Amino acid sequence: MGKYELLSAIKPNLDNDEADKVVAKIEESIQGFGGSVTDTEKLGRKKSAYDIQGYRDSYFVVQRMNLPEDKVIDFKRQLRLNENIIRTIFTKIKKA
Repeated sequence: MGKYELLSAIKPNLDNDEADKVVAKIEESIQGFGGSVTDTEKLGRKKSAYDIQGYRDSYFVVQRMNLPEDKVIDFKRQLRLNENIIRTIFTKIKKA
């Protein structure tokens, strides 16, 4: 089981309730792959340094999780299929 951090940029044209549903769907997906979410930090709507798919700002969420290492590729693929997520940064947390 590896420790990971996911930064998601969600479309800004969604209201807070819809963005929360997208976050809940990501958490369900993590649990479906046998992982668990240890922390969710909702950063809110922020302006991006550059346009992402034509959007100047996005709703940002950081999630820390435990996920089986053999399920990472499948999880990333499922993130790309979600049309409300416009960008993700997925990193492995290394022990200090």
